[in-house]
Amino acid sequence: MELLKRELYLSQLRSKRNTPDIKIITGIRRSGKSKLMILYMNYLREIDPDCNIIFIDFRQLEFDALRDYHTLHTYIEEHYRAGCNNYLCIDEIQLCPNFERTIDSLHAKEKYDIYLTGSNAFMLSSDLATLFTGRYIEIEVYPFSYNEYCQYFHFSPFDQMNFDQYVLWGGFAGSYQYLEDRDKVIYVKDVYNTIIQRDLVDKYRISDGHILNRLVEFLMDNVGNVCSSNNIANLLKQNGVSVSHPTIGAYLEYLCHAFVFYKAKRYDIRGGKYLESLCKYYLADSGFRYSILGTRNMDYGRMYENIVFLELRRRGYDVYIGKLYQKEIDFVALRHSEKLYIQVSDDISNADTFSREYTPLLQIKDASPKWIIARTRHDTYTYQGILIHDLATWLSQER
Repeated sequence: MELLKRELYLSQLRSKRNTPDIKIITGIRRSGKSKLMILYMNYLREIDPDCNIIFIDFRQLEFDALRDYHTLHTYIEEHYRAGCNNYLCIDEIQLCPNFERTIDSLHAKEKYDIYLTGSNAFMLSSDLATLFTGRYIEIEVYPFSYNEYCQYFHFSPFDQMNFDQYVLWGGFAGSYQYLEDRDKVIYVKDVYNTIIQRDLVDKYRISDGHILNRLVEFLMDNVGNVCSSNNIANLLKQNGVSVSHPTIGAYLEYLCHAFVFYKAKRYDIRGGKYLESLCKYYLADSGFRYSILGTRNMDYGRMYENIVFLELRRRGYDVYIGKLYQKEIDFVALRHSEKLYIQVSDDISNADTFSREYTPLLQIKDASPKWIIARTRHDTYTYQGILIHDLATWLSQER
C-alpha cells in the first residue's frame, strides 16, 4: 500500500519534538498509527542525521524477548548513545505487560524523546490518564479524510462522484487495496468485529455481545439524532432487546473510549453554557455504516453531518450541538478564541429547506462566523452574512 504523507499529524509530532512529555499516538484500529510512526522516524533521520532512534515493534518476532519490562528497560539503556538526540519509538507497547514501569523509569531519566503507539484493546484513551498522569501528550489519528482519500488515489476533490464514493467507503485505507467491493466490505467488517470483540467484549468481559451489537446498529441508524441512555434502552426494549439504561450508558462509554463513536454534548447559545442532558453520537468513519448496514435507511444528510463533525475534530475544534430556544444549530465549533456556528444539509436548492437552515443562524446575536455546508456544487457565496460552502470543496480546503 502506498504510504501517504499525513501532514496534519506529522506537523503535530514535529511541533512536539524534544518536549519532555511522552507522545502517545492513539486512534481507532487500522487508522494508520504505525504507519505514522514510520513516517515520523523518516523525518527524524532527515533533519537529524546523527540522531539515535531506538525502534521496537512488538508485532515483529525479533522483539519477543523484550516482552518482559525489565528486559525491555535493559535493552533500551544498552542502545542509548551519548552525545546525540535519542528517540525511543515503540509500536504496540501494550504487548509488554507492565510497560508503564519501564516508560516511567526512562522518562524520569530525561535522556529520551519517547513516542508510543498501542492497540485499543489494552490501552484505550481513557487508560492513559491512569498510566501516565500529567506526563503525556495524545496525538489522535483518524481514518483518512476526504482530502487524504483524494491524495491517495490522485483524484480531484472537486469531482462529486469521488465524494459520493468516499461517503460509502470511508477512510480505512487498508480497504483501498482491494478491487472488488465485496472484499472492501469484508475488510471494514473485520476492523469492526475486531474492535467489538477484542477492544470491548474481551476487555470489559461483556457477557452478551448481542446487546452491544444491537446498540451499535441503533447508533449507526440514528447518527445525528439527539438521544440518551434512557431513551435508547426504551427503544431497544420495544424491539425485543431487554437491557437497562445503566448498561447502555456503560456501553456508550466503552464505544467512545475505543473511538468507534464520538459524543457531542449540547451548548446553550443564549446562556453560553454546556448542557449535560441529551447528546448526539457520531460514527468514527462512514465506511462502517455502509459495510455493516448497507444502504438500508441511508440518510445522506446525516452522514454528511457525520463527515463534517469528524473534519472539524481533525482541524482541532471542540464540537458541540447548538441549542437556541427551541431550535437546534448542528454544530458550535470552538478552537481557542474562535467560534463557528454551522448548519449541514444535503440539498438547499429548495427554498423551504434553505430557509429552515439559515433562519436559526440569523437568530444568533453574536458576531461569530455562521456557515451552511451543503452539496451546493457551486463556489462559496454569502446570504445575509452567512457563508454557504459546498461540502466537497470545504473538505478539500486547507485547515
